[in-house]
Amino acid sequence: MNRFPGRLAVQQRVLPTYRAPFFDLLASACDGGMSLFTGLPRPSEGITTTDQLQITNYQLGQNIHFFSGSLYLCYQRGLIDWLENWNPDALIVEANPRYLSTPSAVKWMHKRDRLVIGWGLGVPPVHGIRERGRIAFLRQFDAMISYSQRGADEYANLSFPLDNLFIAHNSVSGSPTWLMPDRPDAFNERPCVLFVGRLQFRKNVDLLLGACAEIESQPRLIIVGDGPERNQLESVAKQVYPSAEFIGARHGAELKPYFTEADLFVLPGTGGLAVQEAMSYGLPVIVAQGDGTQDDLVRSGNGWQIPPDDFGALLSTMKDALSDVARLRRMGEESYRIVKEEINIEKMVETFVRALNQLTRK
Repeated sequence: MNRFPGRLAVQQRVLPTYRAPFFDLLASACDGGMSLFTGLPRPSEGITTTDQLQITNYQLGQNIHFFSGSLYLCYQRGLIDWLENWNPDALIVEANPRYLSTPSAVKWMHKRDRLVIGWGLGVPPVHGIRERGRIAFLRQFDAMISYSQRGADEYANLSFPLDNLFIAHNSVSGSPTWLMPDRPDAFNERPCVLFVGRLQFRKNVDLLLGACAEIESQPRLIIVGDGPERNQLESVAKQVYPSAEFIGARHGAELKPYFTEADLFVLPGTGGLAVQEAMSYGLPVIVAQGDGTQDDLVRSGNGWQIPPDDFGALLSTMKDALSDVARLRRMGEESYRIVKEEINIEKMVETFVRALNQLTRK
């Protein structure tokens, strides 16, 4: 792995538990060390955070939240004090105009002729004064790292220089160190469909229950996770698909038996970090289209992307997926290859270090 010879600082709004392995791996590639600055989410957000980092220097600041929904803004108190104490050679920040303290951090770095890289999802099409505002916001960064190809295209469409635009495919786990499970050429009595995620309204688990009820083979449906909608979903299942198995929350190694036993992973709603983990166990996947981070992960060779909230699309795609076991197994092999070779936190770190070093040389 290439290394960054300098001292790195990274700003995030919050530190979700799933992101800690990436930050520690990035820190291990920085000869001068790395410090991470975050605040805490609002209690209503339901984000599981951590302060347990093995290599990264961690600084907890104070997030001051204003408004909610589309009007949400956040100010991070302590950001400049942290920069003064850490004194980094380069800074990576979330490229989100809703974070009011970020411009002052960028100015602090540039006043000292140091690099600032933005990291973001992209910019949906905007026009007029909003477009000019987005362009001005992006121009403060020396480079941009996008989560996806779609995001990179959106930055390019706002005239961000292509030479300073990088793609680090969003990933939450490392390249699998295990062999892909060996699955039989035929389903074991009936196909096994797996969902893993937080049980909340936007995950559309109710649509998955309804779809399974209308599939002739009556697949075994395993639902792993907990959340505010669990009781409601269990009530729905009793009426719609009584054989559905609600396992509850499982994490880490506890998930392995469910990924190994399944034939197909389905995420019918938005969000969901378990897709890549499912792929690492050789599972083909069906996911709802989202912010673009799934586009590079889920392709025609290993799965299907469907419109969110579209029951008909979910049902027809599941029927198609389960109609050909041999094809399903080939798609599972491609899922495993993608996360083994292309999209994992090791590849993310390589991109971040390449961006840092390329700008340093310039």
